[in-house]
Amino acid sequence: MTDTPMIDIDPRVMGQLAQAQMNVELDDGDMILNMGPQHPATHGTLRLVVRLDGERVLSADPVIGYMHRGYEKLTEYRTYPQITTLINRIDWLSSFANEVPFVHGAEQLMGVQAPDRAQYIRTILTELSRISTFLLFLGEMGLQVGAITPAFYGFRDREYVLNLIESATGGRFHPNFNRIGGLKDDLPWGWTGECKRVLDICAKSCDDFDRLVAGNEIFEARTRGVGIITPEMGLAYGVSGSNIRASGVDWDLRRDGAEYLSYKDIDFKVWTHPDGDSFARYWVRLQETRESIQMVRQLLDKLPSGPVMAKVPLIIKVPEGEIWVETENPLGQMGYYTYSKGSTGPFRTKIRSASFSNVSICPWLLQGVYVPDIVTILASLYFILGDIDR
Repeated sequence: MTDTPMIDIDPRVMGQLAQAQMNVELDDGDMILNMGPQHPATHGTLRLVVRLDGERVLSADPVIGYMHRGYEKLTEYRTYPQITTLINRIDWLSSFANEVPFVHGAEQLMGVQAPDRAQYIRTILTELSRISTFLLFLGEMGLQVGAITPAFYGFRDREYVLNLIESATGGRFHPNFNRIGGLKDDLPWGWTGECKRVLDICAKSCDDFDRLVAGNEIFEARTRGVGIITPEMGLAYGVSGSNIRASGVDWDLRRDGAEYLSYKDIDFKVWTHPDGDSFARYWVRLQETRESIQMVRQLLDKLPSGPVMAKVPLIIKVPEGEIWVETENPLGQMGYYTYSKGSTGPFRTKIRSASFSNVSICPWLLQGVYVPDIVTILASLYFILGDIDR
């Protein structure tokens, strides 16, 4: 037997071989990352299953249903007046606006017309809901890129608007103020003057956001060219509201849909942006907040006198029939399909919420972005999970 000859190997080569072997053992392919389930601030419980190649997203699938409360089914066991208590909890940030399309649909089936003053007040409170919702967005969007000051500004000035809504409706977060045929009560004494003062505060707040956030170079670097939604893909996925207008689509149900509330009596501009990125979605909502302030001022100046409630039966029974009503809610297109069999409650209600379609584009939109961009893109879409898990 002959001895195997010994071969001297450079220690540096041995180190490189060991490192190469370690790299091979650690290379397990793509990584699956669970973002959530968590409750990010006021949006609700969401989970994202993200497949990564390093820091780049290969696929991202939203997992919903953690907050499902069965609103559509519950409406089958409630009377029409009771349902307003349910539906203003769907999108809890702009709850008054949720009541409007359902009540409007029931009124159309009954052939009831709310008085002009009630229609004006409904429009005012709807736009105040939009302002309060967007003030929160404008503050939180800055927070997503590390700027905490805008969040304080947003929460602070939103409180003034919520005070107005509470003083008029009695409910701060869930007004339950609409009634078939009108409103629960008229505006309290001195409310219009206080409203004008708060609108001035909100207008100044928009200027602050424009200066602190929209004009900040770090914010622009994190949002410009990030999360671009093309008009074609946005429409294909059913994206609506500010999100689709930020992709250059000039469409607003307050102007282009079936006539509702008192929007026909005022002048307003529909804002769009051609870029379709996260910055464009922020910019559009900033301009729409300013536009809503001008709309409320016009409505206050034209507010008619008179009753706020039409004559309706003590026990509401909606005649047999079906109707579809859609409105421009703060988060986008909100629609209610109501099917009545002539009872005190609907036989079937189907709700088309804005957030469901706005989030459905995420698997396409998040593909190819980096992990930090997921946060800013989701924030720019601005969804509420109660608006998804119906």
